[in-house]
Amino acid sequence: MSQNHTPKFEPFIPASTTLPEFTIRAVLTGAILGMVFGASSLYLVLKVGLTVSASIPVAVISLALFRLWSKAGGRDATILENNISQTAGSAGESIAFGVGVTMPAILILGFDLELTRVLLVGLLGGLLGILMMIPLRRALIVK
Repeated sequence: MSQNHTPKFEPFIPASTTLPEFTIRAVLTGAILGMVFGASSLYLVLKVGLTVSASIPVAVISLALFRLWSKAGGRDATILENNISQTAGSAGESIAFGVGVTMPAILILGFDLELTRVLLVGLLGGLLGILMMIPLRRALIVK
């Protein structure tokens, strides 16, 4: 009978290391890229009926922007700042997609497209996604 020996897990960044993560530039870059890709995703979903995920393009563009910043004399971004930027950009695009597929259904049901209704759908959709990810994190990410 052979025993299954799993290698000891070593994180990429040890817990004892302190790196900048939740910085203004990471959040701002992610928000701007989220708006750009969210607008393009919303246009695409309303025109064609489907869209593509912007997670990888946002990650590549934010990495390139941070690298340009460091070449111009600024501080290079950490992997955690890149992660925050990519996550913010991807979340913005995902919420735009959710609004894009929900609003036509609301129109078909006979409701008007009011700004408060659109904002409420986007806010509640994002909140629902976060609240569903909390219990699913262990099953989908940790294990």
